[in-house]
Amino acid sequence: MCGIIGILGKQGSAAERAMEALKRLEYRGYDSAGIATLNDGQLGRRRAAGKLSNLQTLLQEEPISGATGIGHTRWATHGAATTSNAHPHFAGPVALVHNGIIENFRTLRSDLEAKGHKFETETDSETVAHLISANMTAGADPVAAVKSALSNLEGAFALCILFEGREDLLVGARKGSPLVIGVGDGEMFLGSDALAVAPFTNRVVYLEEGDCCVLSHTSYTIFDEAGAEVRRPETIVQAAGATVEKGNYRHFMQKEIFEQPDSTARTIGAYVNAFEQMVELPGDDNAIDWSEITHLHMVACGTAYYATCVAEYWFEQIAHMPVKTDIASEFRYRQPALPKSGGLALFVSQSGETADTLAALRYCKEAGLKTAAVVNVPTSTIAREVDLVLPTLAGPEIGVASTKAFTAQLCALAAAVIAAGKARGTLDREQEVSLVNALSGVPRLISEGFALDEPIAALAYDLSKARDVIYLGRGVHYPIALEGALKLKEISYIHAEGYASGELKHGPIALIDEDTPVVFVAPHDTLFDKSLSNLQEVAARRGNVLLISDAKGLEQAGDTPAYGIKMPACDPFIAPILYSLPVQLLAYHIAVEKGTDVDQPRNLAKSVTVE
Repeated sequence: MCGIIGILGKQGSAAERAMEALKRLEYRGYDSAGIATLNDGQLGRRRAAGKLSNLQTLLQEEPISGATGIGHTRWATHGAATTSNAHPHFAGPVALVHNGIIENFRTLRSDLEAKGHKFETETDSETVAHLISANMTAGADPVAAVKSALSNLEGAFALCILFEGREDLLVGARKGSPLVIGVGDGEMFLGSDALAVAPFTNRVVYLEEGDCCVLSHTSYTIFDEAGAEVRRPETIVQAAGATVEKGNYRHFMQKEIFEQPDSTARTIGAYVNAFEQMVELPGDDNAIDWSEITHLHMVACGTAYYATCVAEYWFEQIAHMPVKTDIASEFRYRQPALPKSGGLALFVSQSGETADTLAALRYCKEAGLKTAAVVNVPTSTIAREVDLVLPTLAGPEIGVASTKAFTAQLCALAAAVIAAGKARGTLDREQEVSLVNALSGVPRLISEGFALDEPIAALAYDLSKARDVIYLGRGVHYPIALEGALKLKEISYIHAEGYASGELKHGPIALIDEDTPVVFVAPHDTLFDKSLSNLQEVAARRGNVLLISDAKGLEQAGDTPAYGIKMPACDPFIAPILYSLPVQLLAYHIAVEKGTDVDQPRNLAKSVTVE
């Protein structure tokens, strides 16, 4: 959500280099973009609403010069997605880009307006530029002006700031939103993540919470929240410079769906000792003693939350562990009663920067709970703050609608469940080996499932005409029904809802008619007979049923479903991972049929770094 690039260059066009970086950040989601440069000490700026292509066209028509500059892709929070609200913002000698939300901006803005400051936008971000400018007018040098302004800000921010007449100075700060320094040869960079600075350097420094940094062409200085000069470790990011391309695929989402045999294999390989047929969790073996955990709280947002809902069934049924799952945005505000001892809080986030999830993590740490996190970015803030990191090795996921990250999260959680079951004595050796072997078979089964791509694409034409779609699942497949509905609404804009199949008769059955497709996620397991009864209830009311099941399930259902998707037979333990594939493909092909922007659906962002 929002992307930042700052460039203290020694040659070349900062505008062109900033565009290159911003294109790498498109996956984060945005609705306007802009670039500002310094040339002979003078600030120049170009901004455009909509896609980066609009900004690119503007820069071709009205170029701006200079080797130093800042750039930004904005996801609107305060103020509409217009050119005037796009970053960078100017105030006196200050040019600024900002990620996050300044919660007290109204008070600050009122005070500044009373002092004669004129605002041009509806944004909270412009207030920070004016605050810094006011401090400079009062006699502060640029760095002191920034530090003073930071002490007055409430909320979350990552800031990158240029100053007119100062081509050897770039200032950054972070609180609640990530920011990294890129260390080059005679040049320096700031970015919202390592991917932003990847075209220019693989040497990065991750700023920590409350840090402020001052960059020149040849050096950088970091100050902590108390104002003390500190050192942060420099990291070589091996894969940062790799260009992210679609290859022969039409969309990143399609590419990432088809990468799942590899992404799940890499993730499972990080946990499973194939020779010993056992799970070995990465990291410090002493970080978490699963045998001492009396309560597990799992917290996440969106798709990651549905991964925790699947894992809730696994932890309770296999490890016999009491579990509570929570949506991160609600968790700390309901003031949950947390155990004084024996509690573990486990957080799931693709980016490791999700604002609500990070806030929930800090709430749990303050309460004294042990913490763990399933993350796809090992250098992220969440990964750095927990006691135990459970990595997913999905690689960069560019499509806003999560696919390979979701299945990788399920694989990591499944491995943790096996480890917990073994530690707690709820799995004997034979059961452990059986579950490990089932998990190891996931990549092969997903590959077999790709045979469904064309049949699912053929269904998309009919289903794309629907205004509403209902997804149903029982037991551990109820969260997959929720995830299927989320995927469809995210990228096709068709209204879709997921329900527990047994709840159908308690209200949702009123929605059933011949124009409302109903997707059943129902492998032939111990609950299949219950699901089949629900399916027949829908069919009796002229509902259009699509059954996703294996050969046994489809055979038992007979002619009742209007459509059938035949899945490979698999162990019930890993079925939720495998059954994620058809709901992803279904959403993808329906969205393609409708002609929507699959990779960058409207109003959505990949990394949600505001509350």
